[in-house]
Amino acid sequence: MFYWILAAAMLGLLGWVWWQAAAKPETAGRKAEAQSPRVEGRSGERAMGGVGTGQEGRKAEVQSPKVEGRGREKDLGAGGMDARGRQGGVGGTEGAAGKQAGSNRLAGVMAEYASLKASGLKPQTNAPGPAAVAPPQETEGQPNMVEGYPRPIQDVLDAQLALDRQGISCGSIDGQLGAQTRSALRAFQQREGLPPSGELDMPTRERLSLTAPVCTTYTVTAADLARLQPLSSTWLGKSQQSALDYETILELVAEKGHAHPNLIRRLNPGLNWTSISPGTVVQLPDTAGDETPDKAAYATIRLAEKVLQVFDANSRLMAHFPCSIAQRVEKRPVGALHVSVIAPNPNYTFNPETFPESAEAQRLKTRLLLPPGPNNPVGVVWIGLDKPGYGIHGTPNPEQVGRTESHGCFRLANWNVEHLAKLLWVGMPVYVVR
Repeated sequence: MFYWILAAAMLGLLGWVWWQAAAKPETAGRKAEAQSPRVEGRSGERAMGGVGTGQEGRKAEVQSPKVEGRGREKDLGAGGMDARGRQGGVGGTEGAAGKQAGSNRLAGVMAEYASLKASGLKPQTNAPGPAAVAPPQETEGQPNMVEGYPRPIQDVLDAQLALDRQGISCGSIDGQLGAQTRSALRAFQQREGLPPSGELDMPTRERLSLTAPVCTTYTVTAADLARLQPLSSTWLGKSQQSALDYETILELVAEKGHAHPNLIRRLNPGLNWTSISPGTVVQLPDTAGDETPDKAAYATIRLAEKVLQVFDANSRLMAHFPCSIAQRVEKRPVGALHVSVIAPNPNYTFNPETFPESAEAQRLKTRLLLPPGPNNPVGVVWIGLDKPGYGIHGTPNPEQVGRTESHGCFRLANWNVEHLAKLLWVGMPVYVVR
């Protein structure tokens, strides 16, 4: 009996030893399998330059745009946008610092892309953050669509461009959420049936998008440089010039981009604007929008808001422009007017009686004929109204539109009055309301 018990114990011991030997490889395999994703994740992070599949990789992916944005802010500097006191501080839900950082970040991305393009290099497609965006390519089968677009707007500069391309002008594009940008946002919101908050809120961001990259390039030509000439400070001197053309390339490029000159400077940080030669490539906002084939039905000028709006036959908004109005209330014609003439590239007849505040006008006591040009007092287009002496026209100072007041006419930025002229027709009603 004793031997049977001993034999059973020995068999049990052998079975336990065999079971332990078989179980160890399986346990080790499970441990190795459990650890392998972490090893692979770190390897992936090293291979992808900070955008890996593990937790550390996700942190790098989220944080890298912020780091890159701050770096570009340092390169671009913090000042310049409101050097002439235009369009106050940044507002909105993100706060002033957040919006300025967003504007600087995007300007930095565009400046980097311009530099890479000029040097013949392509941005690295595996780099983290905004710099990973490749040069825009047209989508196959859709020649008018750019790869990666349309995309949601990201900041105020995006919003100003998206609105401008739809004919809803914020004035000179500068990346700031000022009064004219808020007015443009309200006009867009009303047209789209959104609450007219004047803020870049979530419903507006969901409805407003960019269909093409923010910036494009322009190559300065010899003809551009040849047309430049100083602008006389006197009425008599202006009348003796061959044209009232641009004074500088910066001025020319800014108007092409519907932009504040300081924004153009910031998009081209290494450029010396006093020594531009033919072939110089500059970066500017891409304001090309869809052509509007149809004529408008009527226009309204709202004096209190200092805006001119254009509508189709169904009273749907076609265009929105900031405008300057008369300084003196009695010079503001309220009621129904009509377009009587549309004159592109007009000259200007200086009448001393219209400028009693001018000492030179009182000395001259004679009329002068000033040649055409973007620095002509009425800009590049004159739209006469059926009230004598009144009209809608451009201006040599687009940054001041809506902020200074006129002798009675309605001033728009040159690019806006050119757009307006395409929508109007002789006889079209223009309603001026308080």
